[in-house]
Amino acid sequence: MTTNASDWYNQSLFVLGSTPITVARIAGLLTILLTAWWIALLIERGIQRLARHGSASSAAGPGVYAFSRILRYSIWIIGTIAGLNYIGLDLSGLALLTGAIGVGIGFGLQNIINNFVSGIILLLERTLKVGDFVDLESGVSGSVAEISMRYTRITTNRAVDIIVPNAEFINGRVTNWTYDNELRRLHIPFGVAYSSDKQLVREAGIAAAAIVPGGFSDATHQPDVWLVGFGDSALNFELAVWIGPELARRPGATTAQFIWALHDELLRRNIEIPFPQRDLHLRSGTFVLPRTEGETRETKPASDDDR
Repeated sequence: MTTNASDWYNQSLFVLGSTPITVARIAGLLTILLTAWWIALLIERGIQRLARHGSASSAAGPGVYAFSRILRYSIWIIGTIAGLNYIGLDLSGLALLTGAIGVGIGFGLQNIINNFVSGIILLLERTLKVGDFVDLESGVSGSVAEISMRYTRITTNRAVDIIVPNAEFINGRVTNWTYDNELRRLHIPFGVAYSSDKQLVREAGIAAAAIVPGGFSDATHQPDVWLVGFGDSALNFELAVWIGPELARRPGATTAQFIWALHDELLRRNIEIPFPQRDLHLRSGTFVLPRTEGETRETKPASDDDR
């Protein structure tokens, strides 16, 4: 019974090059791949854990993340090569490997390879890091939760995870609101009636900017109110305020807070907030209805509706 099991375990299934592939070799390949995967994961988590509990500053966090991810991918590649060598696939010559990659690209692996290379570029250049708040050209916006081998996971402010291919960050336009953790200026548009006092409008805007917690103001970063245009029913203004990275990660909620405070300040100063309306003007006059044989009917006032 033991002999039969041993024979089956070492029985050749097929021949790869000059090497017979047996169940034992396949089991060894899987063991090597799983071990490499497990070791890479442990090393990555260990490095990140040491960085969190060590003396490293917060600025070193993105570098540690990038290093641990690249090290993890390197261990995967080394483990894969070792496993392929174990089953007898000779990788000393690059002709077979190049041919296999070329065939894979021809059959649709170009997107996978493109996303993988893009992920490596993102980790090395550090133009994108975990915790950044980004707006993509496709309309996706949220915080970067993970930069993986093929994709980047974006968590929106509605707690929805969106999987974005890494190539989109390389080939498309990306707005990174927290790239260097500095201040950002936010513009909140609003309109008031033409009869409003512009100085009072400016006073209301400055007061609203001071009410919202998290806004920033110093000698060189002051909130301001700009008159930006003449609308059909209103004078168009913008409230320009400076905010830090925490508020920048919640642009929708931040804008709503400033609009709320701005509305309160405008009402407090009796500044009218207009709405679309039309004025109808009636003009007096007469018109004549012709009749047959040259006779005319009585006249009556004409309105704009009749015209």
